[in-house]
Amino acid sequence: MSEQNYTRRNFLKALGLGAMAPALQGPLGFAKLLANETTNKKLNLVLVLVDDLGWMDAGCYGSEYYETPNIDRLAAEGMRFTNGYAACAVCSPTRAAVMTGRYPARLGVTDWIRARFQGGKIPANKKNPTEYVGGKNKKLLCPPNALWMELEEITIAEALKSAGYTSCHIGKWHLGADDWYPDKQGFDFNVGGCDFGQPPSYFDPYSRKGQGQIPTLAGRRKGEYLTDREADEAVKFIRRHKDKPFFLYMAHYAVHTPIQGKPDLIAKYKAKKPTKQKNPTYAAMVESVDDAVGSIMSVLDELGIADRTIILFTSDNGGLMGVTNNEPLRAGKGHPYEGGIREPLIVRWPKIVKRGSISHEPVTSVDYLPTICEAAGVPLPRDRDIDGVSLIDHLKSNGVRQLKRDAIYWHFPHYRGNIVPYSIIRAGDWKLIKRYEGKTFEVFNLKDDLSEKDDLSEKMPKKVKELDAKLAKWLRATGARLPRANPAYRADAKSGPKRRDRKR
Repeated sequence: MSEQNYTRRNFLKALGLGAMAPALQGPLGFAKLLANETTNKKLNLVLVLVDDLGWMDAGCYGSEYYETPNIDRLAAEGMRFTNGYAACAVCSPTRAAVMTGRYPARLGVTDWIRARFQGGKIPANKKNPTEYVGGKNKKLLCPPNALWMELEEITIAEALKSAGYTSCHIGKWHLGADDWYPDKQGFDFNVGGCDFGQPPSYFDPYSRKGQGQIPTLAGRRKGEYLTDREADEAVKFIRRHKDKPFFLYMAHYAVHTPIQGKPDLIAKYKAKKPTKQKNPTYAAMVESVDDAVGSIMSVLDELGIADRTIILFTSDNGGLMGVTNNEPLRAGKGHPYEGGIREPLIVRWPKIVKRGSISHEPVTSVDYLPTICEAAGVPLPRDRDIDGVSLIDHLKSNGVRQLKRDAIYWHFPHYRGNIVPYSIIRAGDWKLIKRYEGKTFEVFNLKDDLSEKDDLSEKMPKKVKELDAKLAKWLRATGARLPRANPAYRADAKSGPKRRDRKR
């Protein structure tokens, strides 16, 4: 079969039938994978993706207000990354990158996806929009964001089918409506995943006027807290599939707006001395997420399968400013500064990863698919570029072996309030932000200036030129769609009636 014909459909068919074993190359090799088909000895895989959790929102990362004993235990028993990144400063692009191992720029999912209740109408031809958008009050026309992640993409769940994994998605999906739900993207079970970027409510029946109810999560007990429900569904899935290899994608709706917590926990934090982090309701939400992590760890221990289960814990973008505090990082969700893109990342792999180890290696969302595939002995698709690199050698070396790449990248070609379209490169300790309107460049040395207070772009023009050249090369290679001049722009044009900017 030619490379040109090695499509997503053929890839999945080959994995299911084993017909392309000679052509598939993986960490173990497909033939070796089939020869070692001892299902009860394969690794189980749990990926916990929290929504909007900031870099400083756990005790093991320095929070003195939020209480996260289970997340802290996860870090104490595994590896904590200090330079973990989301692929975007908003959610849908990161989620697409996590699922595919490909940068959002390749996927055309570069902003959060509008749900149907927000006007994200599915075209009759079921083709993603291609026309550039922008009003007369904007200097730039921006590429349209996708309304879904295309089915031709290969997800973690689809890749794992070759090794006999059962996959379950729980929580927030936000990568398309009905025809693009998790069950259409390789997951055997979908609990709560739909086109919503936020829950209507955190309390059963999970509904509100204008948005409706989560269509894939029926109410169970009035008043039940959503994060507790997600945890219960995760525990049930693990119990039912403990004897065969499983992949659990625990994609919490929390800690996204609406900011709603359980009353007893809110009262607890109201009585606690605040720090720079001081929102008791948000603190309650963080603790509920921590409780869910604890529930997963407890059932793995109870069933005796913790030693053969890898847990990855991270977030999809930075903490929301005004709700949490990301200091010493600058800014927060949506912004190109570290507060918008740097995330907690913890990996626990018993007997392989040294307990309490710390990594300073820059890693990002696209690395999770290659890592999970190598851990499962599954080949990567060969008909497309996979941007991520596997963390397996780095984990096994306790953080000594560096990853084989020069830089990581971001591309956000959209307006967002006072945020203009931008792209970013981080190469070593150097970070360049390139804006497509206003001051073009900012350069920071993150080793010396974690808070990004000292812009060195004017002092170091050679470094700007070097980083910009690398960034431009990457943008071309990924087919990134760039903003373009708006011929209809009028400086005196009004922006129209103000509306609430709902960040996802």
